[in-house]
Amino acid sequence: MKQKFALFVCIVAVVLLVNMVGKDQWSRVWGHVKVQTNNRQFAMNEIRGEAAILMDQRTGKVLFYKNDKERMYPASTTKILTALLALELGDLDEMVQVGEEAVPHPGESRAGLVPGQQFKLIDLLHALMLPSGNDAARTIAIHIAGKVSGREDMEPDEAIDYFAQLMNNRAKQAGAKQSHFVNPHGLHDENHYTTARDLMMIASEAIKNEQFRKIVNTGQYTAYSKGRNHADTLSFTNTNQLLQRNSGYYFEGADGIKTGFTDQAGYCLVSSATRYNAGLIAIVLKSTNDEVWRDSNHLLEYGFKALSQ
Repeated sequence: MKQKFALFVCIVAVVLLVNMVGKDQWSRVWGHVKVQTNNRQFAMNEIRGEAAILMDQRTGKVLFYKNDKERMYPASTTKILTALLALELGDLDEMVQVGEEAVPHPGESRAGLVPGQQFKLIDLLHALMLPSGNDAARTIAIHIAGKVSGREDMEPDEAIDYFAQLMNNRAKQAGAKQSHFVNPHGLHDENHYTTARDLMMIASEAIKNEQFRKIVNTGQYTAYSKGRNHADTLSFTNTNQLLQRNSGYYFEGADGIKTGFTDQAGYCLVSSATRYNAGLIAIVLKSTNDEVWRDSNHLLEYGFKALSQ
């Protein structure tokens, strides 16, 4: 009886408190309480993104986390895994035919590929990672799926499904067991998700690849196609403003990795930086257009300060 009365009193107290402070204020208070982090002041005052994680590349030690195990949508940071698979399973100098999969979907980011073009795989990887081309993602996925399966006559949708299975298998090998991927680019799908911690594991695997590190640290790139009736030239600019000295968000030592955005995922960034032989990987998920860059700057500065102590 006493326990029931105590519970009743608690419920009444909560109701009164909500009425006193207002629903909006109460929502903010509750949001503050439920955040999982190892540094609450830093998480709440400096990191706008809903989820984040920071890791020392050398030791694998997590230096900071915020809601790092919460299920999130990765948007185009998905392309880190797509690039990793292409590098591991493909030949950088092999020619890849661009098909109808390059026809744009409404509102997506594109590299400007046109059906009938032929590019080296290395060119398509730059088209994937710098301007975040969904067209390049589909072309790469179909090519790798056909090569690995030995069935180069697969229909595009079947090939992309096959590639998604390769993605899921590779993610699990990296230790990312709370993720599921259904496409190579990150356009929204409720069944396409990850966590900040899982994405950290995938990015950690990717940066072990020297060619991957070179690609994501490239500011500008020009690709030359064959096929059709004439050669085409495409120029790509890296969307990662941490790398761009005149962007207003430049970070000294930044050397990667990948941006992402959809309405559902918000603004996402997987970033890396190296100073004095120390390297960091920082992940911010579901931030805002401006704050994603500030969040990432704050994380990287926090990390280098921690490593210097």
